[in-house]
Amino acid sequence: MKRFVLLFQVGLLAYSSQLWAQTPRMVDIPTRPSVTQRMVVLTPDKPTAAVVLFAGGHGGLRISGPQSFSWGAGNFLVRTRELFASNGLMVAVVDASSDRQNPPYLGGFRQKPEHVADIKAVIAWVKQQTPIPVWLVGTSRGTQSAAFIATQLAPADGGPDGLVLSSTMLTDIPGARPVPEMPLGRIQVPTLVVHHKQDECQYCKYGDLPKLMDKLTAVPRKELLTFEGGKSQGDPCEAMAYHGFNGIEREVVEKIADWINRK
Repeated sequence: MKRFVLLFQVGLLAYSSQLWAQTPRMVDIPTRPSVTQRMVVLTPDKPTAAVVLFAGGHGGLRISGPQSFSWGAGNFLVRTRELFASNGLMVAVVDASSDRQNPPYLGGFRQKPEHVADIKAVIAWVKQQTPIPVWLVGTSRGTQSAAFIATQLAPADGGPDGLVLSSTMLTDIPGARPVPEMPLGRIQVPTLVVHHKQDECQYCKYGDLPKLMDKLTAVPRKELLTFEGGKSQGDPCEAMAYHGFNGIEREVVEKIADWINRK
């Protein structure tokens, strides 16, 4: 009887530890002097890789708790964070840094050295938790963060081990450099581009993708994953349109995770 109780307690402890590991946590880490970076972290049992998720729009999620987003909860990457974790990936959903918690948040900041420094600190923190590859995953305007950081930081310099760009900003308003105009030839990590064929956002037209793919000249592995179907509601540049893979989220996340884990 004592042996049964002991085994039960050990099993319960193991289950509790696993449950805690998968419970979302709000984490703040120091980055630049007097600046911190807040994120929501999910850690599945024995993660195969980690993904740092960049929401689109102004990027000011204003995270106030592990499940509390004042803005952007419906963003494609924010609303699918648990799907990424269920596919064996450690997840870090990043907010705007502490010095960018007011409008325009990440507007005009995504291609700044300070933003690069903040995310370099995130990558280092993740690797301190567990020694696994860290991928940057951006959607819509989040691709301007993820792609730019990958052009500035090689893995040996504290940069990402891979890159995923979904609903990429292929053109933009004057003064906001779109992804194809960045020095993409500097990127030397596997790069996956994910796009909905029916994306109707004026800045993310499917027909403009060749000017992105053709400039990824130094990556060891690249692919364009095209999706169709789902449903489109509201503004074509927002998260509930084809632009945000509405209705096909599970399929998209599973294929992204599979590509990340492919050797």
